[in-house]
Amino acid sequence: VAAQNCRKRKLNAILNLEEDVCNLQTQKEGLKKEYSQCSRSISQMKQKLNNLYHDIFSKLRDDQGRPVNPCQYVIHCSSDGSVFIIPKHLVKLEQKQENEKEQKQK
Repeated sequence: VAAQNCRKRKLNAILNLEEDVCNLQTQKEGLKKEYSQCSRSISQMKQKLNNLYHDIFSKLRDDQGRPVNPCQYVIHCSSDGSVFIIPKHLVKLEQKQENEKEQKQK
């Protein structure tokens, strides 16, 4: 009787584990679909942002009325909603200084 009970417990444990595996496989498939949808959404947003970026730069002019070169400037949005056009070399300088500060803090 003890051996029979042991076999029954073992069989129940195996059945529970098989059910867990099926549930995890279903969950994995759901997560794969969600990941794929998120990736597509991100790609679409990146494309929209890129289009907006090019549209903005196509309309910008400097003090002499010449088009602003998007290779030399970046659009910067501050936390208060202000939008600035900043030369890229200043942004790179600022990022370098921030990285140095972070490394010193570590």
